[in-house]
Amino acid sequence: MTHALNFPVPAAGSIDQYIQSVNRMPLLSEREEVELATRLRDEGDVEAARKLVLSHLRVVVAIARGYLGYGLPHADLIQEGNVGLMKAVKRFDPSRGVRLVSFAIHWIKAEIHEYILKNWRLVKIATTKAQRKLFFNLRSLKQDSGTLNVDEVEAVAAQLKVKPEEVVEMETRLGGRDIPLEGSGDDEDDRYAPIAYLPDPHAEPSEVLAQAQLARLQDVGLREALGSLDERSRAIVERRWLSEGETATLHELAAEYGVSAERIRQIEAKAMQKMRGLLADAR
Repeated sequence: MTHALNFPVPAAGSIDQYIQSVNRMPLLSEREEVELATRLRDEGDVEAARKLVLSHLRVVVAIARGYLGYGLPHADLIQEGNVGLMKAVKRFDPSRGVRLVSFAIHWIKAEIHEYILKNWRLVKIATTKAQRKLFFNLRSLKQDSGTLNVDEVEAVAAQLKVKPEEVVEMETRLGGRDIPLEGSGDDEDDRYAPIAYLPDPHAEPSEVLAQAQLARLQDVGLREALGSLDERSRAIVERRWLSEGETATLHELAAEYGVSAERIRQIEAKAMQKMRGLLADAR
């Protein structure tokens, strides 16, 4: 159903308009909700699913607003929450006597949590159960924006049933701030930007990573690709393209192997095609 329904959230510039529009959508009575959910469950009625989703989009907006402190775009949080809402609508059973909003909250939060954990800029910030618990609760448990003192750390650790040192570690991670790599554009300030301390003006991180990956492909990947060829094909490719001295011509190889130059070209082309496929898969 998530593919059949599509509720795109606009870019940040028009997010206010989106919020205003979903807040104007009419709420469903309990009777209407049960009727639509029954049609969806029994008949697979997509129009009924659409009405159920539209009437609860405001709930997603409200929930997503509570996660703005994680530094991710509000529109993206809402979009992920909408996915959770659609999953909830698909699984909702009206016969249980529970309103859809109560059932959907879990699914909406689950999708938003997953999105935050995947996109949070600190690597491996919440990989254990204890870390995830701290990640989503520490901000609300802090009394102010200052650093927790010893007693507060102990109190949070006891409340969440985690170790005090885990509380301190998570607070330190969440308290970190991103530093612009290239400065603000002011000549005076840019002298102190991190990129100014790189030993090579071309050693921009993404470029370094790309070059490292290319080197790996050329080294390990090339050896593996060559190893996949039969002995004759490998020898032809090496002597045609990888020789440190003068490379062999098609006619020289044809005379050596007792075949035509065209046959050498065909063997070379087939081998190169196979190697390109293996190198592409290794990326």
